Amino acid sequence: MLQLESVRKIYRKKQDEVVALNSTNLEIPSGDYVAIIGPSGSGKTTLLSILGAMSAPSEGRILLDGESVYDLPIEKRAALRQDKIGFVFQTFNLIPYLTAIENVQVPMLLAKKDQTYQQQKAEELLHKVGLQDRLQHKPAELSVGQQQRVALARMLANDPSMILADEPTGNLDPATKDQVMEFLAQFNSEGRTIVMVTHDLSAAKCAKRTLTLTEGTIHADGEESLLKSA
Repeated sequence: MLQLESVRKIYRKKQDEVVALNSTNLEIPSGDYVAIIGPSGSGKTTLLSILGAMSAPSEGRILLDGESVYDLPIEKRAALRQDKIGFVFQTFNLIPYLTAIENVQVPMLLAKKDQTYQQQKAEELLHKVGLQDRLQHKPAELSVGQQQRVALARMLANDPSMILADEPTGNLDPATKDQVMEFLAQFNSEGRTIVMVTHDLSAAKCAKRTLTLTEGTIHADGEESLLKSA
């Protein structure tokens, strides 16, 4: 369960204040699949950063499985992010001089997993996303869609319970976009919680429910949403 309690995010520049996220209460149950849509500058990336334990709110609390994320010491917060949260980015963020299998091993290396385990797990994950014949290819030797699939495999390396996806189909052609959305649906069916920020309304329709973020305020689409206005 992911919960936001009266969360606000304010950026200050000299005498000016920009409210990136208004006071918001939100519950995302374990296993949910939520799409967040909204125009550029509406606060979507800010919200994702807050949910991902990367940017503390100005006010309020974020709880993951009942634990107040930003009340944790920095080291424990980093460990929580490493163990429980997987990130998918529009730009993939692959390391260019590493092969596909080496890129997937990076989170396990940082978690100090056994080398043999890293190798076996990375091969298994690349096979899962259909890249068993691209293990030794570097990013420049892969298509854009294949790079995104390597990024998906890497995201799964530490078996996260929650996936945060920032425009995961933004750089993809329609066929590859559909493939990525199928993978996200599969990951959700395995019990993982997914929160996806997207401009793509067709991608948003793949989620179980959609929230709209405009000018820092979240609005529910449909009466069954668990969103609560503060």
